[in-house]
Amino acid sequence: MLKDDDRIIVDGVPVEIGSAIASSFCEGDRLFGVDSGRLLHVPRDVNERVRAVVDRSIGAFAQLQELGQDRVTQFYLEFARSLRTPAVSRQLITANHGDVVRAKAKGRSTTRLELTPTMLSDMASALDLWASAKDRPNVATEMLDHGGWRIEVVRAPLGVVAFVFEGRPNVFTDATGVLRMGNTCVFRIGSDARDTAAAIMESALRPSLAAAGLPLDAVLLLEEASHASAWSLFSQRGVSLAVARGSGDAVRDLGAVARQSGVTVSLHGTGGAWMVISPDVDIDLIHNVVAHSLDRKVCNTTNVVVVVGHEPDARLEAVVRGAETAARSRGSTAVIHDVTGLCVSSDPRTQVKPGSLEVLATEWEWENDPEISVVHAVTLEEAVVLFNTYSPRFILSLLTTNEQEHSFVWAHARAPFIGNGMTRWVDGQYALHRPELGLANWELGAQIGRGAILSGGDVFTVRYRAEQSDSHLHR
Repeated sequence: MLKDDDRIIVDGVPVEIGSAIASSFCEGDRLFGVDSGRLLHVPRDVNERVRAVVDRSIGAFAQLQELGQDRVTQFYLEFARSLRTPAVSRQLITANHGDVVRAKAKGRSTTRLELTPTMLSDMASALDLWASAKDRPNVATEMLDHGGWRIEVVRAPLGVVAFVFEGRPNVFTDATGVLRMGNTCVFRIGSDARDTAAAIMESALRPSLAAAGLPLDAVLLLEEASHASAWSLFSQRGVSLAVARGSGDAVRDLGAVARQSGVTVSLHGTGGAWMVISPDVDIDLIHNVVAHSLDRKVCNTTNVVVVVGHEPDARLEAVVRGAETAARSRGSTAVIHDVTGLCVSSDPRTQVKPGSLEVLATEWEWENDPEISVVHAVTLEEAVVLFNTYSPRFILSLLTTNEQEHSFVWAHARAPFIGNGMTRWVDGQYALHRPELGLANWELGAQIGRGAILSGGDVFTVRYRAEQSDSHLHR
């Protein structure tokens, strides 16, 4: 039995078990230490139920290897057709409305939870893209002939992909993208979207799997709602890749659990884009780009604006007006965290709040009132230092007419996404016509061997097949 003053080592630091875990811990339970020095407790019964679901997905993966990719294509087409069927879409929106009402009653954000006709249309379009994607498993990408023997380099299915998402209904079309490369998936969605998830599974997704002749366990929804179920899912050795969408401590905890368990993990990390404005930029362009980067709060929404140069007044005014335009379009109020001490507004509804440099590291999770931090830098070099120091190293947009400045930013800003206009372009489906499973920043370092957009066609392993024709071959 554990005692509350027992200690375990987390990152080289002894951490007390504590009375809450000591009193509830039973034989067969699991503990994970995370970077913050906290302990995560997974009860045995939760872990066994999660493992059973993962085992079902492993079985479906084996079945999927015996079926042609034409059935996967048919699944995507059937799923898209279901989402476009009026009776099904009404059923899904009705279920989602109940989730939204309950979430609002709890004071939760519903920005990403609400299932609108536009979102349903985008989900169906994503499925169309999966259906037409050229990515295929078990395809040789390279062949080397050595004379007497040759070797093929083959992209092969990876296995079971585990997802943990916040309450976004469109995760269904995102997650099912892994089937394109012959993989299966298990995902857990936030409890706020419980009824929406169940309705999509029963009314659209599972019937589409059946119609295409695919195993029903190829896509599984984990019905466990506890945080412990998510930690358990990311610790299962039967999982080949774990993907977490969201930000903050919850995502960092999931990453820590996966890494301790030897599970490859792709983390979204902190969101929030930065925009840097040079002295030579047209005022109307600034206004428009800022407004269009604040139309809603998602990970690629502009979070910090840096105005460069000795006389920033007119450009600061354009930034504030852009935020106010975005707010008016939502019937709301703009919130400006002013690190410059120079921001002013003629709109009495606009909230201009003084801020220190430290606020630049905060991602503003606004629901309806567009919220940004604004800071002044004398030089572009200073702006890049601010970005590399305080940002999540995610998205940087440089507004300038000077190509040398763009080259400087490309060379020195630690970000996977660099642009020269609105920040909202960072999206797999919008930018690449490849629906994304997740986006990654460089907060913990650049990606190895892949881009920061993870799509269904990226989920594969590499195998090597040798064919020997000379029996006398030797080393």
